[in-house]
Amino acid sequence: MVRIYDMKQKEVINSNDGIRLGFISDIEVDMKEGKLIKIIVPGPAKIFGMFGREKEYQIPWDKIKKIGEDIILVDINVEKSLVESDY
Repeated sequence: MVRIYDMKQKEVINSNDGIRLGFISDIEVDMKEGKLIKIIVPGPAKIFGMFGREKEYQIPWDKIKKIGEDIILVDINVEKSLVESDY
């Protein structure tokens, strides 16, 4: 079993191209079925990382390939997963 807190401490890496996406900032859960729908990782920062982030990676649960001790491997198309932040 993996706790959400433990998952937030692991770095998310795309197995397609080896890009380090970052760390989980939020999750989306289906409360009726009690299932995790997707994880959310903040997108790349703007100018020199000093200004806010407007986009985020929304990664569906079925795209998570492996949860290891230090990293979470995902298999995504980065351009399709990087979307405008809902918040």
